[in-house]
This record gives sequence, structure tokens and C-alpha cells, in this order.
Amino acid sequence: MQDQLHIEDLPMSPQDVKHALGAGLLSFPVTHFDGEGKFNSRSYQEHVAWLSDFEATALFAAGGTGEFFSLAPDEVPTVVAAAKEAAAGRTAIISGCGYGTEMAISIAKSAEKAGADGILLLPHYLIDAPQPGLYEHVRRVCQSVGIGVMVYNRDNSILQAETLARLCEVCPNLIGFKDGSGDIGLVRQVTATLGDRLTYLGGMPTAELFAEAYLAAGFTTYSSAVFNFVPGLAVEFYKALRGGDRARCEAILKDFFYPFMAIRNRGKGYAVAAVKAGVRLQGFDAGPVRAPLSDLTKEEEGMLEALIAPYKK
Repeated sequence: MQDQLHIEDLPMSPQDVKHALGAGLLSFPVTHFDGEGKFNSRSYQEHVAWLSDFEATALFAAGGTGEFFSLAPDEVPTVVAAAKEAAAGRTAIISGCGYGTEMAISIAKSAEKAGADGILLLPHYLIDAPQPGLYEHVRRVCQSVGIGVMVYNRDNSILQAETLARLCEVCPNLIGFKDGSGDIGLVRQVTATLGDRLTYLGGMPTAELFAEAYLAAGFTTYSSAVFNFVPGLAVEFYKALRGGDRARCEAILKDFFYPFMAIRNRGKGYAVAAVKAGVRLQGFDAGPVRAPLSDLTKEEEGMLEALIAPYKK
């Protein structure tokens, strides 16, 4: 990393991040590992630099597709700093964050110090929690940093609209809500209750499959995992969706996304492993996934290679 701090290395304000999140397509670069399972910064930065040339308005370093759950806490700021340098100010860099409250605060602070423009607060670890506990968890993380924070509603961390409204009153840097629950009734209540106070992000696995439903519920954007290896196609689908070109959306779904879903559904954890395989097939030395995930079989990788052949760089 360079020692000199450039203006593009400075974190964006929470409101600037909020605007960037709502301005276009988002994605989560996979985290690259070498043959010994250690972070491969060279290959990772080549990949992030390539992605930054396409029209994503924010990239999430060490997020869910970036195997946040398999990274040590002190690896997160290293990945964030590498992404920030590679993006060179062209794309906002948001850091993954999560686990219990004390650990999440520590990760959030270290990511902010590493230059993250914002934080995506993933579900806490293991146990279900009541709304007062979730409120306190999010409040403390938000108030530990000055950068923008997005919450990720998924699994054991489901914030209700009333809880979100209370958080918005005391946390001015809470600027985004990402949903991976698939509960359209809840997300519509959230958008109706909070209005433009937050930016809303679709976060279902292979989000393009649900993008039309979320758009109707007030979500203007989503995070695209396949942007990792077919960024041009991902941007084309997003533009067709926002432009109301339903015929083109359906054609892309049939030609690419439904066949990709069939590969993804062949194994647990393939929502990440299949994406990483796609990155390798595009010529980047992304390495394997870390345990507890496992990589695609040779047969499955061959299926994916045939699918993305028309989109090779």
C-alpha cells in the first residue's frame, strides 16, 4: 500500500454513500486466496480494478460473497484497504461487518481506519434476539463510527419497521436497509414507514431473480453477485429492469440466470462457490473457497464454463 494519502482515499460522507448506493448497481467482490489459503492481494486488486471499470456505484469488500464469515477479524481491514486502493476513487467501498456487538464495533472501527466508505452490518452470530436487543446492537455499532451504516435484514437479524424508525432517530449515519429475508410484506412496510430516510437494497441470493418484485416494493437497486464474473451482463439486466424493458429482462433470466440458478442449487454454499468459480473462469487467480464451504466439482465447473462462454472477457 502507498503511504501517501490521496483525496480519493478519504471516506465519503454518510449522505454521499447513501446517494451512491441508490444511484446504480452494487456488487460484492469475492475475496481471493492463494494456494495456502491466505489473502491474495495482487489478484484481488486486479479483479476489483476490472470491476471498477463497469457501472457499479459501490463494491462491498469482505461481504457475504467475499466470505466475511470465514475471515479473521483482522483480515477485514486488510481486504478493505486493498479494495480501496484498487478502486482508486472510481467506486465507493463498503466493508462487511458482523458477529456479536463488541466484535462488530471492533471490525467497524478497523474498517473505517482502513478507508471504508461505509459498513454493511451483517446478522449477528448464532442466536435469535428480541427487537430491543437488535436495536441496541445496531445503535452501538452506528455510534462507534462516523461512516455510513447499512443493516442487513436476514436470518436471525430481522428488524421490524418500528425498530428501524427508532434507530433512524438516534443514528444519523444509518443510511441503508438491505433485505435478504424475502418477506415482501415486511419490506413494503419498511419502505412505507421510512420513505426516503434510507436507501433500500435487495439482498436475496442471486438478486436478479427477485429484482422485479423488490422494485415494486420500493427497492431501486440490489447487489449482484454475478457482477463478479459477467459484469457487462449484470449491468445490462439492471438497465433493462430500471428501463421497464421486461422482454429483455425475461430473455436474460431464461438464457443465463435460471441456468445459473440450477448450478447454484446443486450444493449448499454454492451461492458463493459458484460465483468464485466464475471469477476463476474469467482468468483471475481467485483461489478456492475457505471451509466450511466447498468448491464446485469439475463437472459443475464445466457446466458454468459453458454458460459464461458468450461473456468471456
